[in-house]
This record gives sequence, structure tokens and C-alpha cells, in this order.
Amino acid sequence: MITLHALKYSRANRILWLLADLGQPCNRIDYDRTKSLRAPEALKRVHPLGKSPVIEDEGEMIAESATILRYLAAKYADNSHTPPQGTPAYWQHEALLDYVEASFAEVALQAILPAFGGEPVPETARSALDVHLDYITQLIGDGPLLFGNRAMLADIQMSYIIALLARLDLLNDHPVIATYWDALQEQPGYIAATQARGPMAPPADTERK
Repeated sequence: MITLHALKYSRANRILWLLADLGQPCNRIDYDRTKSLRAPEALKRVHPLGKSPVIEDEGEMIAESATILRYLAAKYADNSHTPPQGTPAYWQHEALLDYVEASFAEVALQAILPAFGGEPVPETARSALDVHLDYITQLIGDGPLLFGNRAMLADIQMSYIIALLARLDLLNDHPVIATYWDALQEQPGYIAATQARGPMAPPADTERK
């Protein structure tokens, strides 16, 4: 059985979402955040960088959400969370799956971090974020999700950053993405993950110090 090291309010919910969709249990080891919302030192005994999520399976340790999602899809022979292989949509999906953390997250965090600390978001950060949110809006198209009605790995990967932006009211000028976030929250795997480990983003009464 997969062992999942799951930090509260983290990307670990992505993995719980896919496992729920696949009907696969896991041995979940939970870690609470510190009062300053940082990862605890205990995670550094699992991964040198203190990462979450991390999974262990058959003696192997695997980090990075996109890699874990791909690994689980391959392990359980799942092809329902990607477009058909070899199609243009498949390669667009693969690019989006990597885009979330390789490009989007870095830009989004430049707005998320000051907003979460109760500070104004710098105009340069907001403008850069708007470029990416406009790009994602085009990708959603008729929606409700990136590739239609069914959540793909890229949707699961996208959900964490979108959750943080929604929590901080940074989607107010992007109604298509706000609607996309509503659709993500209706997915059975999302519901199961949040029921098991709590919300992706810290609740509104959580203070960052």
C-alpha cells in the first residue's frame, strides 16, 4: 500500500484526490503546520527538503506532485485522467501538468504571499498574475474544466494554486476561473480529499506570523 506523507493545507490533497478517484487506499501520515504555517522539522526526516507530498511505495520514495500523479496513474493503469495518448490534447495536457509548478506557481506566489500576510499586492505581481490567469481562462474555454467535464491530472494539479488565489480573493477579476474553482470543488475526488485532510488553503481565520 502507498504511504503518503501529507502536510496540512498543502499539495498533498492533490494526491488524496487522485487516490480517491482511483478507489485506492493509502497509509497516510499526517503533519501539522507550525504556528507560522511552515512545515515541521519532522518532514525533513522524510525528505531532505522537507517536502510534502512524498509517497513511499515498494521501497521507493517519490516527491513532486506531478511526478506522483503520473506514477499513480501508471501504477494503477489509469487512462481516465488524461486525454487519449498521442492526440494533440494529450500533449497539451502534459504541458499543462508541468506548467502549474514550473511557471504558474512562481508567479502566483508573488501575489499570494503578501496578500496572505495582509499586505497590498504589488502592482507588478498583480499584473504578472493577470497574464497567467488570462491564459488559463483561454484554456478553460467552454469548460467547466480544462478538458471538458471530467477532472484530468492537470486539473488536480491546478487546484492547489487556484484554492490559494480564491482564499485570498485574487480571482475577483477573473470570473471564468472563479467558476472553474467552483467546478473543481464539486468533483468527488476533491470532496473526498478535503473531508479526509481538510481544505487545501488555510481557512480565513488562520493568521500567518
